[in-house]
Amino acid sequence: MAEKGIRKWIVTITVIMASLLELIDTTIVNVSLPDIMGNLGATLDEVGWVVTAYAISNVVILPMSGWLGERFGRKNYFLFSIIVFTVASFFCGHATSLNELIVFRIIQGLAGGGLLSTAQAILLEAWPPEEIGLATALFGLGAVVGPTVGPTIGGYINDHFSWPWIFYVNIPVGALATFLVVTFIRPTAARGKNKPVDWWGIVLLAISVGCLQTVLEKGEREDWFASTFIVVLTFISIVSGILFIWREIQAADPVIDFRILRYRSFTIGMFTSFILGLGLYGSVFVFPVLCQNILGFTAEQTGLLLLPGGLATIFMMPWVGAMLKNKVPAQFLATAGFLIFFLFCMQMVHYTTQMSGTTDFFWPLIIRGLGMSLLFVPITTLAVQELRGKDIGQGTGLNNMARQLGGSFGIALITTFLNRRIAFHRNRLIENVNPYNNSFTERYDMLMHGFQFRGYDAQTASHMAYQAIDGQLMRQTALLSYADVFWIVGIFFLVMIPLLYLQKFNRSGGMMPAGAH
Repeated sequence: MAEKGIRKWIVTITVIMASLLELIDTTIVNVSLPDIMGNLGATLDEVGWVVTAYAISNVVILPMSGWLGERFGRKNYFLFSIIVFTVASFFCGHATSLNELIVFRIIQGLAGGGLLSTAQAILLEAWPPEEIGLATALFGLGAVVGPTVGPTIGGYINDHFSWPWIFYVNIPVGALATFLVVTFIRPTAARGKNKPVDWWGIVLLAISVGCLQTVLEKGEREDWFASTFIVVLTFISIVSGILFIWREIQAADPVIDFRILRYRSFTIGMFTSFILGLGLYGSVFVFPVLCQNILGFTAEQTGLLLLPGGLATIFMMPWVGAMLKNKVPAQFLATAGFLIFFLFCMQMVHYTTQMSGTTDFFWPLIIRGLGMSLLFVPITTLAVQELRGKDIGQGTGLNNMARQLGGSFGIALITTFLNRRIAFHRNRLIENVNPYNNSFTERYDMLMHGFQFRGYDAQTASHMAYQAIDGQLMRQTALLSYADVFWIVGIFFLVMIPLLYLQKFNRSGGMMPAGAH
């Protein structure tokens, strides 16, 4: 039942607040990993599981969240997820060993997956069908801005406090969200209590998605299929995935009801959400690495660079929702979003190592923020426009899983592609480092004379000159490789535009009438 007046807005603020808890924690911990390593005595490979454990448990629970909300009541499941997430956040910050931290990150991820999709389902039911575009825009504030501002918040906390506070900050927000849920969100009936639990479906889903996410998180570091570990996990993921689909088709009360795929817009929408995740998380991953590793910015400086783009998204989201309410086809808005994101990628292709953070990056990141707002809201609206009743919970869970997996695939592919292109560009550029190249000899002589002027002997000055040239070559190599990434992502987004026009046009500005498919 749709809410009215101030209650509708309190429900909206509550679910956005809860979603931000989950989404910010997806990226906030990344900048604190070096401090966690030093404090808990972990290696780089070991501390990586702090991120991986959260991602795996998060993506495992997402497709099940609709079933869990249906079985226990949406409000009850949502409230339980908030409380568990908040308590797990406290124990993450209080962890005294790496294993302890990883265990509570798994619990945090399981609760967080329940937060995201259930929040969206509650929001869609709290708004009338004709205003679903605006509701989706408001929800998108958390979904798009959360991963973007996570590094900013994490960088600030890491520089001014200690790493446990990246978890402790969740506690007051979680407590307030708990109070608002208890007070303002209406309970929904628990319809599945007397039905049998599809344990085989749950186990097969967890194994398949968990193994897939682990492959995506660890594949590049393990050299992909050169590693027996990755080969075995891939095989298990494929086999368990096939068995899961077979099981769900046969089960009387499946965890995931694949009949939801009868909605054409939803089926195509899952794929476009996958692409959106690739662009959103992929670009959020690439840009900080570029700034910190190549341009020498701190984590806090990089986060502040991303902030204006996040603000542009915040201001743009309600306007996009209003356009959808005024019957502007979602396909047209998403097309504009893909084109704008392509423009952002093309601007990033042409930068050099002399870039200034405050001037050169400002407008490209504003453009990225505008593009993401024009993508998230229409793509999500197109995906859920035909859903009703229990299909809403199932649909939001699967759609969010598709976006999360898109991000994981994007980061894995980008990392692999980057390493390949770095090797390619270094081999090409190093050909120019020879005594027959006038540009090289001029640079070498200038550097060597500079070091000799500072008092170094000829042999030491020569060695230092070669080191300096190698450092410049590596920076240029990396910049060319990052430019290749932005080029590929931009072209990929353009190619995806025709998919939008395979979905149903809906000029009502919200959801279609039930059964219109």
